[in-house]
Amino acid sequence: MNLPRTVKNYLRSRDGLNVSIAAQSGSHITTPVLSNNNITGNVQIIHNAPGVTGHLPNTQNERTQTLERRSVLLKYKELIRNEYQYVTEYNSLPGEHVLLSDRYIQPLIVLKPRAQKELEEEISARGETFQQVRDSRSSQESISLDTLFNPDSRRINPSAVILQGNSGNGKSFTVQKMMMDWACDLFRTKFDVVFHVKCKEISHISSRMSLVELLSYNSFLTSDEISTILQRSPERVLFLVDGFDELKYTDDIYRMLPPTDQYQRAPPEVTLCALLRGRILRESCLLVTTRSTAIDILKNVLKQPRSFTEIIGFSEKGVEEYFKKFFQNDRLFRKGYEYVRANETLLTACSIPVICWIICTVIRERLNDGADVMSGLETTTSIYVDFLCTLLEHHSQGSGQSVPTLVKSLGQLAEKGILAQQVLFDEKTVYEMVSDPAGSPFLCKFLFKKRIHQETMFSFMHLSFQEFFTALYYLMLDEYESKKKLMQMVSIHKTTVNEEYSAPRFAAVVHFIFGLLNEDVRRTLWKRHGLLVHSNIQDHLKKWIFEEMSSAASERTLFFFHCLYELHEANFVKEVTEAWPCVFIYCVVLRKIDCWALVYCAQCCQCIKELFISLCELTSEELTIIQPVLYKALSVKLAQSFYKLSDSDLGGMMNVFMREQTLSSQSVTIDWDVSVENFYLEISEELSR
Repeated sequence: MNLPRTVKNYLRSRDGLNVSIAAQSGSHITTPVLSNNNITGNVQIIHNAPGVTGHLPNTQNERTQTLERRSVLLKYKELIRNEYQYVTEYNSLPGEHVLLSDRYIQPLIVLKPRAQKELEEEISARGETFQQVRDSRSSQESISLDTLFNPDSRRINPSAVILQGNSGNGKSFTVQKMMMDWACDLFRTKFDVVFHVKCKEISHISSRMSLVELLSYNSFLTSDEISTILQRSPERVLFLVDGFDELKYTDDIYRMLPPTDQYQRAPPEVTLCALLRGRILRESCLLVTTRSTAIDILKNVLKQPRSFTEIIGFSEKGVEEYFKKFFQNDRLFRKGYEYVRANETLLTACSIPVICWIICTVIRERLNDGADVMSGLETTTSIYVDFLCTLLEHHSQGSGQSVPTLVKSLGQLAEKGILAQQVLFDEKTVYEMVSDPAGSPFLCKFLFKKRIHQETMFSFMHLSFQEFFTALYYLMLDEYESKKKLMQMVSIHKTTVNEEYSAPRFAAVVHFIFGLLNEDVRRTLWKRHGLLVHSNIQDHLKKWIFEEMSSAASERTLFFFHCLYELHEANFVKEVTEAWPCVFIYCVVLRKIDCWALVYCAQCCQCIKELFISLCELTSEELTIIQPVLYKALSVKLAQSFYKLSDSDLGGMMNVFMREQTLSSQSVTIDWDVSVENFYLEISEELSR
């Protein structure tokens, strides 16, 4: 066949394009991109739909099949775009939907498992330190979605990719984004066709099914239409198998002969595993998402060559971008994000996408109600309770255990780790306390190399969740045991340097204990999951806090303020704060979250007898936050190091005290001693008024 030279050269230059040139006259050439209106000769250029492999049909039947396949693919992409552009959130009412583009932020995806020391460091770190640990690693190793099937360092193209991740880390969201990108021709890969297989749905199918029937069940196409798509180029087909850990894994998978083609029927889980093993459509590619607890099973059924990737949640930049997208208003975004940045526990928890969503939702509700984010935002404990309930409702496989039994067993494991100061648990320890670790969405599973063998270890998502479950476990015990455990947590020790009291050994656990005693929190746990948190220990806590507060050192003062803030019971807080002889905060870094806790406690009482804040390096912003506290105090003394302050900070501090509202009720005296680089400010109530 005499083709024009331009066509011949172009076709030769299309590296990897599936093109064959028929010798007879009148042949039709199909190519995805070739278009030249000036070409002459016995060649017909037929434009493919984007992403459809080029093919040169040499019979009328082949031409008809090609056109039919193209038509089905165009229909399929349109259906995907219409369906996948929306996400359904946990609190969505019927008819409510949110655009995927308004929620999706790509989480960090890394290529290799973390080393044990590296993992322990990340699990234990908090706040900015946590993000620094994660970002330092992820900046070198994180990858994007369109590179998941790139050749590895040995130039081997994986035919299967494992995408492992903890519950709520965004695995299903990521699969939805990949489907949407492909349907919009943004998924820059070698795949013409992408199918989404949801293991959760497959687990509810009782009848025998072939692969094409299974794909039809999980998509918008008929079995015949799927057969049409799969009739050629299986190497350009990608299956996104989402939630392997939710698959009903039975003995049939091993006992039955697997199907060998896409039309042979078998139990749905057997059919799917035949696809994973490569018994069906061996040339196709797979991306399988799973929780870490099912990784051992997946390794035994997934074909080679394969690669391992892990989705580890948001970076700090990712958290910020998520807040921007969620609020779509710069003022609201700033309010919410600054609140979270000031709270180390929440900033760390926001690396988990589902917690990020919960926190944004809570903040938005506060703002919609016209409330100030800073003065009444739900406590850290209530955020963790919402997370607990969300995972139990939407991410728990149902191991056969009741929720109270599961939570207690997790609490026992958590306590063991807290007391031993460990965040990783060996397999034997975990199975002694938790009957079905794979069924718990709160545990993560890791494999580490130990000389010539592998060792399986478990952990909670982060140390803060281990602390939370420890506190919850203590409050589910009877009164005697609960009191005994609590006193162990708050036991105080003399320091060897200055004989001052140190903060409780496990301050975060105690904070969660106070937070779990909040009436609304207890009601939520009972109504949603039948978890009974006993409140009778509250009297013991009140007695303990009254005994301790009179001699509280500076660091313990802030500790108590956070306990009272987490409890969020106005009458209790009022009783404690009004009995406090003097609020003394000396030589500590006073963070915004400390200021907010101080303000909350002050607002619950009539007045504070004396407030002394010394050498805490307050900025004008922090001083502005605690301004309501100054109005509540009969006597306020500030000794503030100023040499690190900018002129604007110093001016801002002066403005706080020179406002009309302050002067109307209090007198101001400033003694500024330059030689010691401190200024002293004393505000005392005017006795004559």
